[in-house]
Amino acid sequence: MADSSGTMGGAGSAGGAGGSMAGRRRAAARPGKMRLVDALGYRLPLAGWVSILHRASGALMFALLPFVVWLFDVSLSSEASYDRFTAAYAAGLGVVPAWAVKLVTLVLIWAYLHHAIAGVRHLWMDATHSVTKEQGRSSAIVTLAASVALTLILMGKLFGWY
Repeated sequence: MADSSGTMGGAGSAGGAGGSMAGRRRAAARPGKMRLVDALGYRLPLAGWVSILHRASGALMFALLPFVVWLFDVSLSSEASYDRFTAAYAAGLGVVPAWAVKLVTLVLIWAYLHHAIAGVRHLWMDATHSVTKEQGRSSAIVTLAASVALTLILMGKLFGWY
């Protein structure tokens, strides 16, 4: 219990539990931990999206590493395994249709291209130390445009359009 001077945290003291009503209101008004859903509400600049996609493409390549190892193994083991490899893109793998195999491969192609181009962008920014907002925006546009354009070119080859 506090005395009349408020020395033990009574209503008149600023540092005590009873006198920091405003402090408790501020703490209660805090949103708490940030969730991914909350982050989607932010308007990131283009350079921010390129940075996030750089991380996502790296995680995607890591997650699809078993698929890449399988592709490499099957394509180089023997002539029969190479025929099985090409059949996966023509007829599919078991219950997985060929278009799904091609789509996974296309996503992997995009991830590799975007990660490589964005990595070069980050190396350039680290090496020059003279990046302005406009340079960051223009290099982000070049990164996105180059990765999408190269992916579209390789998509045509993958789907047999040329």
